[in-house]
Amino acid sequence: MGRVTERRRVTRIRGGAVSARPDTLVAEEPMEIRLNGRPLAVTMRTPGDDFALATGFLVSEGVLARAEDVRTVVYCAGATDDGSNTYNVVDVKLAPHVVLPDITLERNVYTTSSCGLCGKASLDAVRTTARFPIADTPPVRVSPALLSALPERLRAAQKVFDRTGGLHAAALFSEDGELLDVREDVGRHNAVDKLVGRALREDLLPLDRAVLLVSGRASFELAQKAVMAGIPVLAAVSAPSSLAVDLAAETGLTLVGFLRGADMNVYAGEHRLAL
Repeated sequence: MGRVTERRRVTRIRGGAVSARPDTLVAEEPMEIRLNGRPLAVTMRTPGDDFALATGFLVSEGVLARAEDVRTVVYCAGATDDGSNTYNVVDVKLAPHVVLPDITLERNVYTTSSCGLCGKASLDAVRTTARFPIADTPPVRVSPALLSALPERLRAAQKVFDRTGGLHAAALFSEDGELLDVREDVGRHNAVDKLVGRALREDLLPLDRAVLLVSGRASFELAQKAVMAGIPVLAAVSAPSSLAVDLAAETGLTLVGFLRGADMNVYAGEHRLAL
């Protein structure tokens, strides 16, 4: 879908000189996620990898764990009153063996490109619904030198960012530093969901030998998504939140922040770093 970027007219002022020209902007559109035909969540996202975004979101919610859990994923035809398809409504139909979670007005959530699951739940909720306990997996060992090289590799893979300067990115690396996948989105949590959804489709969960790197801060939602996908190491180029650190300590997640060059802060799970 050619909707990742859009063009808008902009007035540029450079060194006192004024000119008008078109500028390339990252697209942002709402996407409604439906589960077995019932509305579940709305997120503001950059169009593209929408099916992966929807299924990755459901992994982080504890609904999906295997490729076989999904029967179909489709765009909803007739999503508007006039019957047109906006490609902004995705319906995930569960396989018969998957228990449909309770969808109530209280559970129905709205997500934004900045905050993820606003007001979502507690550490206990994540701990009790995680399918792939990180503490039970054989420990991955990564060196600080390997981690320090990852942000540059992520930045080199951000193709749309080069044109817009307005996207977050998330990448999966192997424990040896190999780039496995990278996704960009206006929402950092969406980028992670797209990674996880693509891994679900290929039946690669849990990602228990992977390192997740995000281009911004490490919020509670991002730590939650890493835990729910069985990812043992989460690194961010900016700061974590206090709740993200608490969740990492509770679940055994290795959490690294302020990853800039050879410098970094390890907030939890330092046993996985070859210090």
